[in-house]
Amino acid sequence: MKLTDIQTFIVGNPWKNWVFIKLHTDEGVYGIGEATAHRKAKMIEAAVLEYRRYYLGKSPFNIEDVNYELIKAGAPAKVRAAIDIACWDIIGKVLDQPVYNLIGGKFRDRVPAYANGWYQVDRVPEEFAERAQAVIAKGYRAMKFDPFGVAFERITKEEIGLSVAIVAAVREAVGPNVELFIECHGRFDPLVGAKIGKLMEPYDPGWFEEPVRSAQIENMAALNAKLTFPVAGDEGLDGIDDFLRFMQARAAQIIQPDPVTCGGISELKKICAIAQAHHIQVAPHNAQGPVCTAACFHVDASTPNIMIQEIFEDFATPFASKITDYPTEIVDGHIIIPDRPGLGLDLDEEEMAKYPYDESHFLDMFGKGGWEKRNLND
Repeated sequence: MKLTDIQTFIVGNPWKNWVFIKLHTDEGVYGIGEATAHRKAKMIEAAVLEYRRYYLGKSPFNIEDVNYELIKAGAPAKVRAAIDIACWDIIGKVLDQPVYNLIGGKFRDRVPAYANGWYQVDRVPEEFAERAQAVIAKGYRAMKFDPFGVAFERITKEEIGLSVAIVAAVREAVGPNVELFIECHGRFDPLVGAKIGKLMEPYDPGWFEEPVRSAQIENMAALNAKLTFPVAGDEGLDGIDDFLRFMQARAAQIIQPDPVTCGGISELKKICAIAQAHHIQVAPHNAQGPVCTAACFHVDASTPNIMIQEIFEDFATPFASKITDYPTEIVDGHIIIPDRPGLGLDLDEEEMAKYPYDESHFLDMFGKGGWEKRNLND
């Protein structure tokens, strides 16, 4: 079996254009993959096609060989991820096995999930609290949110006060037994990050995510050592080298590799193994499309040190259930692991065509207010 052709698709999800592929073989079996990149959809689509000389003609079963050729050629991690995920999908379909059975076997039947994208409201404590109660009503016992508006590096005392008030209101609304993950999006400098982290301590966060950018390994490590609750991070890193340095520095107690950003299912499994050796928990980042979600839960199902999985499906990805034949099943805040071959879902080309690329589909997180609504309420 050889890889013979590739199709690319861009789907205009309102807050991030999704990039998908179908990777075809000479035996009529194809696999799906994802290469979504915020504000870089056309560029990544072009790169996927530009590098096809390094993977077409190869066997989808020889995943390490395919990955190595792309690494040698300098292919972006998102390109490698799309091809890697699609190859695993092909192998699973050919062998009539779900991907998790090929990468370690089933360790768990369902994966605890935390909701993201639920706070499509004005930046008002009462509105955050009301929406948080709706999350709990769906059965979730963990949720993530960014209360900091458009602050970048510096933030006024007034804005700090509002941010803390939002966290306090959400905590009061959901009670003491729900995990609150506070997202910073790498927006602060180390001193401001440490100050705000201390102010969050009374509300018992499950973690404080990227108070500074994860590439600032020393600063992340310093903050991790100062706070009394976990620091999480590294969603933007790619490849085992970066993750190894991050973990060796004890830059966070919880790491968040993204299969699309870090290089695919194969790379994510290796990163999880390194984390296990360092006694670090993994909570895969997943702010992409439904193929990334599927890649995550196959790794989740087969990996012991997975802590929890990020999910947008119930609140902020309105097209996910329309463009796939088997949308992610979430019951009582848990992802149900399917037993279908490959990734367990397919992409509907006719439905995807209804949502074309739109260059305005992005989050202007540090530019203007209201990004929390993710262009879904316009």
